[in-house]
Amino acid sequence: MIVAFRTDASLDIGTGHVMRCLTLADALRERGAACRFICRAHPGNLIDLVRDRGHTVVDLPAASYDLPPASVTASAPAHARWLGTDWATDARQTANALADAPFDWIIVDHYALDARWEHLLRPACQRLMVIDDLADRPHDCDLLLDQNLGRNAGDYASQVPRDCTLLIGPRYALLRPEFAALRAQSLARREKPQFKRLLITMGGVDKDNATGQVLDALKDCALPAGCEITVVMGPHAPWLEKIKAQGHGMPWSTTVLTNVADMARLMTESDLVIGAAGSSSWERCCLALPSMILVLADNQRVIAHALQANGAARLAELSTLRRELSAFIQELTSIEATLTNVRTGAPAITDGLGALRVTAQIMEQRCQ
Repeated sequence: MIVAFRTDASLDIGTGHVMRCLTLADALRERGAACRFICRAHPGNLIDLVRDRGHTVVDLPAASYDLPPASVTASAPAHARWLGTDWATDARQTANALADAPFDWIIVDHYALDARWEHLLRPACQRLMVIDDLADRPHDCDLLLDQNLGRNAGDYASQVPRDCTLLIGPRYALLRPEFAALRAQSLARREKPQFKRLLITMGGVDKDNATGQVLDALKDCALPAGCEITVVMGPHAPWLEKIKAQGHGMPWSTTVLTNVADMARLMTESDLVIGAAGSSSWERCCLALPSMILVLADNQRVIAHALQANGAARLAELSTLRRELSAFIQELTSIEATLTNVRTGAPAITDGLGALRVTAQIMEQRCQ
């Protein structure tokens, strides 16, 4: 089976789309599939990482984000400018990148693409899959995955063909296999709550430096004297060097890491995380890691409120972070009660086996 992925990472887009596609590609490769990525070479791309993971990449040329008004119309997706060119040009370039072989599947994970692009790419594949989070535009696909809590099939009723198969909810969250492998160990650790290790992770890019705001706010908090802080950032994060310098001035031992290869182990060994309410939320839920989450993008807001409503995390706003974080840390003087409260609903949300379920569905449809 030959599978193509059309997805991008950039300083505006972030890294989450490429990372979850990589997880799915790795799972498909385990079933014998060959995977090819088509990615535009935006600033902050992850093309080298994809190649390092053993997948082939066709890199499309970087283009200007300052598109002429005619290329972004009122009917275009809300995130059309993230593509870096108009959708028709991208479709032609992608079709050329796939012209040398018959593809069983094209999997597209891009907020800037919709049914028009997908319709043009239909001749290049047997079946087409979309990974989405927004339910804000039409799709022409055979299979659609939306892994978000609070989403339901009705949200896509008017957006996809009637015979499209929908995979909805965190049951299908695309997590690397090490999260499921460490789940039992992590859950056992939570049975005796403690507060010694704090993890901060605001996504691979964090272009607005939420990480720096969290570190500033923590200086006013009564963390335990021996607390260890670990900050995880992407290698292209624009504030990386500033955060490293800021970490040296913290009252507690603070380590800044990039290119973390074993995030599941790091989360398992942490007692609390302050993080963005993005796709890494499902990793924390799988491991029942107590979490304070921040909304750093509009598409994270629904996820954040759903996690809080389900007892899986504590939601805070950047605008009031200093006050909310100080109060929350102060609550942790009652460590057992508080840490238990902010992780009670988490492990029921996902078990970490979503990539296997999605892979099985792809293989089944291919056989059909």
